[in-house]
Amino acid sequence: MYKKQQKQLAEQPASWLVTGVAGFIGSNLLETLLKLNQRVVGLDNFSTGFQHNLDEVKTKVTAQQWNAFRFIKGDIRDIQTCHEVCRDVDYVLHQAALGSVPRSIEDPLTTNANNINGFLNMLVAARDAKVRRFIYAASSSTYGDHPGLPKVEEKTGKPLSPYAVTKLVNELYAEVFARTYGFETIGLRYFNIFGRRQDPNGAYAAVIFVLLITAFRRIFSPPQQLIRQLLIRCTMLPLVSGQRLPACMI
Repeated sequence: MYKKQQKQLAEQPASWLVTGVAGFIGSNLLETLLKLNQRVVGLDNFSTGFQHNLDEVKTKVTAQQWNAFRFIKGDIRDIQTCHEVCRDVDYVLHQAALGSVPRSIEDPLTTNANNINGFLNMLVAARDAKVRRFIYAASSSTYGDHPGLPKVEEKTGKPLSPYAVTKLVNELYAEVFARTYGFETIGLRYFNIFGRRQDPNGAYAAVIFVLLITAFRRIFSPPQQLIRQLLIRCTMLPLVSGQRLPACMI
């Protein structure tokens, strides 16, 4: 299936917008799309993303592929910026947001401004630009306090943090835009994703890091630096491709 999709994209290149393009997930999406010879517009304000992620992507693609990438430094809280980046775009991969439950508890206003106001700005701009499909980063935090296991999409509880509230509102807005305007949206409820270019000092990396430390200590008791290197070099499953990759590259 993936090979078929690769061929289709190569024969009919599309224009993609990746918000949060300098972040962990966004930069992996950028690399995947450029290697498929797609045209990509990237938006980031570098609040949590890094220039070195973009620099690394540049080293992994050809000069011609890199020239198909246009970067705009901007903020999704600015509606004019959102309209600018959505112009002439076929698909939006919306990854820009402020993550972290602790940060949202400490500063709920900034989290709300980015994750709800910014999200709505992007929805409106994408709708007005007649984007074909809007794919956004939802969150497993939407399951809230529901005790059921395994998790089922329709079974959610009450949000447990300001961050969880924002991600739930994202899903509600996306559903309303689909019903009201016929605007196609897809939300992907991320759990703890890890892989290349993930900030090893970030809150989400710490979850995987602790699990790796526990597992490896039981088996090998290696130094922590080795585990950190393992974590950084692990790869993610590319969001747009569905291709299964090795768990790590060492």
